[in-house]
Amino acid sequence: MSEQAPDDQRPPIAAAVITRDGAVLLVRRRVKEGSLSWQFPAGEVEVGETPEKAAAREASEETGIQVANGKSLGERVHPNTGRTMIYVAFDSVEGQASVVDDDELDSFAWVRHSELTSYVPYPFFAPVQEHLDTALRG
Repeated sequence: MSEQAPDDQRPPIAAAVITRDGAVLLVRRRVKEGSLSWQFPAGEVEVGETPEKAAAREASEETGIQVANGKSLGERVHPNTGRTMIYVAFDSVEGQASVVDDDELDSFAWVRHSELTSYVPYPFFAPVQEHLDTALRG
């Protein structure tokens, strides 16, 4: 069994911030990451992949939807997980979301702005919150 690389040597995580019709897509993982339960579709950026492509791939693999026109919202080291996170906004969405990766996901929800704190009770990364404030209140 190999040792896991320290967080600063592990690939960054690309998160897909997907909005449609006044709601944002959140997924609930079967295994919590720290205190995280509901979060954006996300996964590691693979070798040779841009964060935008990684976030789009993860959205497809986890929920079956296709996204386009990704725009980076910024990156940070996540305060709960210690992982480098890159947030990518998408507003072009095709297909209907479902739980495709049922080994990893338990559920998904399209969440309106007024419901966000019911799903994610801690503050979002400021650029993500600003994007959601604009996109969901549209």
